[in-house]
Amino acid sequence: MEQTLSIIKPDAVKRGLTGEINTLIEKNKMRIVAQKMLHLSLVDAKGFYFVHKERAFFNDLCEYMTSGPIVVQVLMGKNVIRNYRNLMGATNPTNADDGTIRKKYGLSVEENSVHGSDSKENSEIEINFFFSKREIFNHLGS
Repeated sequence: MEQTLSIIKPDAVKRGLTGEINTLIEKNKMRIVAQKMLHLSLVDAKGFYFVHKERAFFNDLCEYMTSGPIVVQVLMGKNVIRNYRNLMGATNPTNADDGTIRKKYGLSVEENSVHGSDSKENSEIEINFFFSKREIFNHLGS
């Protein structure tokens, strides 16, 4: 079993979509083993998105991610990184497949409702940015 980070972004939280997104996650055989709502500071957003600091969209991204509360989650399951990325859909909601989170709920490339880790290495870094070990319930049960 592997883990990945999921972020329900400010646009989706503002529109009250957390429950609907969680339902899609669980229907797709992924388990939410940690979850909390928080409001990122600009310092936190710049720290989290540090890998993009040289990109033209960096400041806009950080401003957007601090524009309202987000829900951060740890998802667990078999091939969860790949499976969650498939469920999220393409970054641009217009290009996303039907039935994906971004196709259903995304408003634009920036306001695309969710983030998910893109690799095992990044999932570990991203999970550790938001969660301590004691906040993650690793037992899957039956």
